[in-house]
Amino acid sequence: MTIEGKTALVTGGGQGIGQGCALALAKAGATLVLNDRPGSAELARTADQIRALGGKCHTVEGDVFCGEVRERLVAEAIDKAGAINIFVSNPALNIRRPFLEFELADFERIVAATLVSAFHMSQLVARSMVSAGRGGKIVFVSSVHAEMPFANNVAYGASKAGLNHLAETMSVELAPHRVNVNTIEPGWIDTPGERAMSSEDVLEREGKKLPWKRMGTVDDIGDAVVFLASDAADYITGATIPVDGGFRFRHCAPGSSE
Repeated sequence: MTIEGKTALVTGGGQGIGQGCALALAKAGATLVLNDRPGSAELARTADQIRALGGKCHTVEGDVFCGEVRERLVAEAIDKAGAINIFVSNPALNIRRPFLEFELADFERIVAATLVSAFHMSQLVARSMVSAGRGGKIVFVSSVHAEMPFANNVAYGASKAGLNHLAETMSVELAPHRVNVNTIEPGWIDTPGERAMSSEDVLEREGKKLPWKRMGTVDDIGDAVVFLASDAADYITGATIPVDGGFRFRHCAPGSSE
């Protein structure tokens, strides 16, 4: 599943799942254009990691949550790399709070950051792909939250569900242009964000309760992205692929009580 000669734009690529996707794509032969917020030290470190592997990497700083920034980002990415063949849309925002207490402004902010930004960035990239006439690959990083109604996550879950439907609709409209559009749903993944909320002992203990007996890793997500970005997935579009080690069905095994 090599993708030699392809250029991939990864948003939110400085750390966590975005970083895992970027490193996996670089190892598979892609030239990377990495995006993260202005002044991100993580962005510089990830770019250095890719170059240390012998890969090519450009960086484009900018907050994709801001509408006026997105057109500049895509134009800058194309200017630096020549074209975008693969787009991985990764950033999101979450605030956990009971539905009855959720502020409207926070709901709108999460939808804008998670769904609206993905729509606009993918539209801009897709236009460049269609104009170039060489097809392309678009992969959205969604979440099992899109299908599972977790309490205190109403805005995030609704945004991710909308993201899945966005991808399906895009896949229908972009099929004549040979642009594959697919979605990955990570389960419980070991990321810096998770480690900020839980200790190593908690993550190890809870991971053992999952069907695969471990937490997911950013490499697991990166490997799935490489597959969907490769020619091996040429006949896959409009698909939603959970990469969760069975997280969605963890209560279904015989004898399972939690």
